[in-house]
Amino acid sequence: MSEHEVKIPARQARSYAIRIGSDILGSVWPQMDAEFPKRGKFVVTDRNLASAGHLDRLLGQRQVATFVIDPPGETSKHVNTVISIVEAMEKAYLGRDSLIVALGGGTVGDIAGFAAAIFKRGVPVVQIPTTTVAQADSAVGGKTGVDSSISKNAFGAFWHPAAVYIDVATLNTLDERQFRAGLVESVKHALIADSQYFDFLEDKLNDVLERKLDVLEELARYNCRIKGNVVEADPNEQNQRRMLNYGHTIGHAVEAASGFELLHGEAIAIGIIAAGMIEIELQLGRPDRLDRIRRILEKLGVPVKLPHNLAEDELIDLMKRDKKAVNKWPRFVLISEIGGVFCRQGQWAVEVDPDVVAKVLQKL
Repeated sequence: MSEHEVKIPARQARSYAIRIGSDILGSVWPQMDAEFPKRGKFVVTDRNLASAGHLDRLLGQRQVATFVIDPPGETSKHVNTVISIVEAMEKAYLGRDSLIVALGGGTVGDIAGFAAAIFKRGVPVVQIPTTTVAQADSAVGGKTGVDSSISKNAFGAFWHPAAVYIDVATLNTLDERQFRAGLVESVKHALIADSQYFDFLEDKLNDVLERKLDVLEELARYNCRIKGNVVEADPNEQNQRRMLNYGHTIGHAVEAASGFELLHGEAIAIGIIAAGMIEIELQLGRPDRLDRIRRILEKLGVPVKLPHNLAEDELIDLMKRDKKAVNKWPRFVLISEIGGVFCRQGQWAVEVDPDVVAKVLQKL
């Protein structure tokens, strides 16, 4: 098992370990007992994870209070689910000496992490991600939250995990669409931070798609190193951490406008292509670079064009409501090269004229 430590400068003497391996799920609970011996544990998972047997492998014969999110997915990512979790913990007589264990994908991690942030004014959370998107991105970094009826992650908090355990073998039960869509976050990491990682993805993508465990472990190590380094530099997204939002400004709008019929990674793939088109408009990129990015996304089988049923004016309206918008318009993360984010006057997210964005949406 390999390990990566993330340090959080915003919190005194605070860091957490990310442990990566294959078929380690059955050994995680004894490690948590050793690391958090005096905390009553409460598991949050979803119906898919319970059905796939991951919950049983984690718990063994232990009897532990558990909340199963049903239905799984984005439709349950709202405040009422969080309220139900908090009340279930109270009914189990859990207090501030408890620990929430999030077993699942990005939605489970976001919901459980937000519940941990607000339960009794905050209890630790351990993330055990089981999807490509969660293992690459959402389980690391402490961004938690749930959606409103209008926009994505409208309610949230920064609540860094106490530990992260990544078992790449859990990806074997993930359906093909979810598996491929989640890999878009890996492409994003390569684009913003590591050209050699992009080369690795181009070279090893067939092995990744065949779910070869040694390659998936290497994938996780790349992702956690990149995400961890950015989080250490800017744990609460004051500036540099915004680079992780590459493709997400338009992508989140696309995701919401689709009624979440598009998976997160599918929407972000469209957002990445849109960002590349903006870069060409601003003379920060060339068509051949965008073609290279488009080829790897097409090989993943994710969309690279806007669905015909999504109206451009609705996407513009959603972007105006983006939680990071200033004066009703967001800033955009752009790259100047594969592996390097464009930084203007010390800012990692920059202003883009709405007319340029509208032009790109029309082309997309």
